[in-house]
Amino acid sequence: MPAIRKFQVTFDCAEPERLARFWCEVLGYVVPPPPEGFATWDDFKQSQPPEQRDSWFACVDPTGAGPRLYFQRVPEGKAAKNRVHLDVRVATGLVGEERLAALEAECARLVPLGAVHVRTLYDGNDACIPMQDIEGNEFCLD
Repeated sequence: MPAIRKFQVTFDCAEPERLARFWCEVLGYVVPPPPEGFATWDDFKQSQPPEQRDSWFACVDPTGAGPRLYFQRVPEGKAAKNRVHLDVRVATGLVGEERLAALEAECARLVPLGAVHVRTLYDGNDACIPMQDIEGNEFCLD
């Protein structure tokens, strides 16, 4: 049996710290401490050459169970639909109207943070809400 490897999910984006902080709010993730030798992230940024400042940021699951999320600045904007997206599982085990209500409540929490509600998919039993983050990356409330 192959070894299970840890992995991170990487986002190409325009504003790494802003997008990372959005996902911290969505997932309950946290910003890790700054690199050793620096009291704050701002101190670390100031130590970097100007062209490298704000080029990346990361956030982590405070329990250590989930993958690290890494955000890297790229020059080009998002051009097409994501080939991979996150499903944020907020209604696991729920069905019908109860599931729909839980998804709609989470959607209502995320929209003021800058998320975009794309549509609601509901067949009377199962539901899913496709959304976009603050840079247009698709994700689903599931």
